[in-house]
Amino acid sequence: MRWSVHRGFSLIELVIVVVIIAIIAAIAIPRMSRGAAGATDSALSADLRTLRNAIDLYAQEHNGAYPSVANINATPGALTAYSDDQGNLCATKTGNFIYGPYLRVLPGIPLGTEKGAGTFAAAANTGVGWVYDATQGTVTANTGTLTDAAGKLYTAY
Repeated sequence: MRWSVHRGFSLIELVIVVVIIAIIAAIAIPRMSRGAAGATDSALSADLRTLRNAIDLYAQEHNGAYPSVANINATPGALTAYSDDQGNLCATKTGNFIYGPYLRVLPGIPLGTEKGAGTFAAAANTGVGWVYDATQGTVTANTGTLTDAAGKLYTAY
């Protein structure tokens, strides 16, 4: 009798490899998708922290007065331009315009129906990224009833 040697994989070996790959994919794919959602949550938290710090610094340098919604949205804006102690704005650092700028650009909101909008308003409106209370200096995200993976409203960040 003559024995022939066949090189290759048997059907059982191939099925086992495919099953192992499927198990690994079933574990990895949900973890990757949670990571993307977590990145958006982190981006929103970071943007809010940056905006709140800039508004607080503005208030410290302007005798406790917070910038108005109109001044923040102006071109140049209260957070992206130079200002004097009265809150008047100038694109360049000249004369009494010695404060600021506090930000290079206003960040756009990273999620929701208003994604990318970097404008401020006193109330949630279409096309507005950030809801701002100029009397208290508080800023929140204009995300309506959207929640993160833990069920927390983005407006509560």
